[in-house]
Order: sequence, then structure tokens, then C-alpha cells
Amino acid sequence: MMIKYIKKPLVWVALVAVLSAYTPVRDKFTAAETQQISIETPGLFSRSKAFSVDFAALKASEYSFPLPVGKARLTDNAAQLEITSVKGDAVKAMFDGEVRLSRNMGTRGNVVVIRHRNGLETVYENNAQNLVKVGQSVQAGQTIAIVGMRDGRAVCTFSVMVNGARINPTTLVDAGSHRLYRQTLVFEKRGSHIQVSNLGGGSGKERGLTLDPDEVGDPFENSSTYKLDLTLIEESHWAYPLPGAKVISPYGGRRRHSGVDLKTKPKDNVLAAFDGVVTRSSPYSGYGNCIVIRHAYGFETLYSHQHKNLVKVGDKVRAGQVIGLTGRTGRATTEHLHFEIKFRGTRLNPAVIFDHGKRGLQQTTLTLTKGGGVRSSK
Repeated sequence: MMIKYIKKPLVWVALVAVLSAYTPVRDKFTAAETQQISIETPGLFSRSKAFSVDFAALKASEYSFPLPVGKARLTDNAAQLEITSVKGDAVKAMFDGEVRLSRNMGTRGNVVVIRHRNGLETVYENNAQNLVKVGQSVQAGQTIAIVGMRDGRAVCTFSVMVNGARINPTTLVDAGSHRLYRQTLVFEKRGSHIQVSNLGGGSGKERGLTLDPDEVGDPFENSSTYKLDLTLIEESHWAYPLPGAKVISPYGGRRRHSGVDLKTKPKDNVLAAFDGVVTRSSPYSGYGNCIVIRHAYGFETLYSHQHKNLVKVGDKVRAGQVIGLTGRTGRATTEHLHFEIKFRGTRLNPAVIFDHGKRGLQQTTLTLTKGGGVRSSK
């Protein structure tokens, strides 16, 4: 079964009223359900072709990261989190639910699968010891296993399933900060696959992935690589820096241009590309009036030649916030915005992240390396 992730389609506005919530009422699980990790959930789509989960409605006590002090990284297939901790650490249930499977699965080690009342299932693999039995009700944060060892490390392999198919767990949580995204997701069965759509913030304020450095932990504390899916950055957490602009000078070329030049009109609004903190706001050599903003994961954005800067060093800015007005200060022959992106100190072609033609984010996943490398893959 294949999983697709789609951002906030408008057709869901009409569909929400007929969504079905999944509330399993079962005396026992079938033999197959207690033996197989990936298996369809009986009755999940019997009343409707789709159901929604409002994660913003959960209380703090109704969610726990599987290893709260562990360091997580997304696996190369984007289907699991590998969470590294210390020997003997306790593995916690993510949400309230009922244990569907608890057994040794050979090379997977001891495995626990929990079916939740929101329709999802969570999988905890490579346990040294399981502490729960099939049919047992568990609460979020309850210890369900002891983390196992692999290659000299204490590791839990964690995944999320819908109807037996694994979804990218970073759709739900930030691997660095362990934070649960305050959002509403819709899961729709379409033939042989499930489509996952984001309806936004639900009853909470936080929506989707952000590049706010105060919200995201260091993704390289436990791994030299990290996968950042740009499609998971919610619309409220990014903005094209000069809406309506055209490119008058691209990145690189014979001039070895360090950024991209964007032009609209004099004194037009320059927007912060992502949530972040201002680290520079002053005249800077040929850049003229220059602004630098620090973001999560090691990213920085630079905006220059402004007629006027509207932020100061230390300001916390939100994506889409007006930070300056276009001008021609410094070495500039016309009013425009010179826009740069750096990753861990290395300049990056802004077109890797932004589609200048559509003035939006690229629909891609970036593989980031601790050494400053960035590789894009669809």
C-alpha cells in the first residue's frame, strides 16, 4: 500500500462534515492481527472513505515521544524514526490505545504495536524486553518496553501506520524537538493507497513544520545527516521573500553571483522567508542595508539593498513578516532585493528551496549533512 501526503487541498472543506471518527470496540484481536505488524485495520473505513485527527485537541498528558530523552533521525526511506538513547531506557506509548501485537519478530527484535482510538497504529521495534501483553490498554507515556541494543547502541525503531501502511512519522512530530505538531490531518482511502492531507491548525495555534530555531532541536546531535521534507512546512511558516517578483539575475553564472536578484518596484515589502531571529540589520559593504535571519537546522537567509530595514538585531520574526523595503543601497544599479540562503555557513542556490516561477517552495526533500552539504530529491 502506498502513502501520499498532500498539503491542505480546498476540497476537504466540503468533506469535513462527513468524516468518520474511528472508535474500535473489540473483544479481542484476530490471530493474524497479533502476529503481523502490517495488516489492515478492520472497520477503519467502513462508515466513510476518510477520517480526521485533530492533534491540537490533545492534552499534554495524551501524548509522549517514545524515548523522551533520545535522539531521533528519519531513516533513508522516510518511513521510520531511529531513536537512540541509553541502555535500559524505557520506551513509552505515544498515545492512549490497546496493544495489538507484542512478540519477538526475529531480526526486528521484540516488537510492540499499539492500536489507537484515533485510527492510527504505532510500532516500537528492537526492544530488549516487552512489558505489555496483547489486549492490554495503555496510556500515553506508559512504559511499554525496554530499549534494545544494536551495533553497540541503544536503539528503538519507531513508525506510524494507517490501515497497515507506514507514513512518514515527521508528518506528526518534529524529530529534533520531539514536539507534536498542532494540526488536523485527514486520512482518505483511495483505491489501493491512502492520501494524507493537512487541514491546518485545528483547535491549536501551531501548524505544521517550522524553521523556527526556538522550536527545533539540533538534528545532527546523533546523526551526520537529516532529511527535511519541504512539503511538510505549513504555509504559515514560509513566504516568498518578494511576492510578485521576477528574477533579474540568477544564482551563480560567470559573475559567481552569491544569491538571486528579485525585482518588483521601489519600496516594495520584503518578507521574512521563514520564522527566525535577526542576527544582522545594518549597512554592510556592497550589500547596502542588509538583514540576516537565523533559522533552524543551520539555515540563514540574507536580504540586501533595502531602502530601509524595519527590524533590529535580536528581533524574533515570523514567516511573511515585513522586514524591509526594496531599494538600491550599496552596489546596486536598480531597486531590487538581493536574496541569499546559507546552510551551516555555505551558500546555497535559493532555487533548491524556492521555485521562483511559482514563487513557492520546491516540492522536494532535502538531505542535509553536518558538514554543510545539501542534496535534493523528489
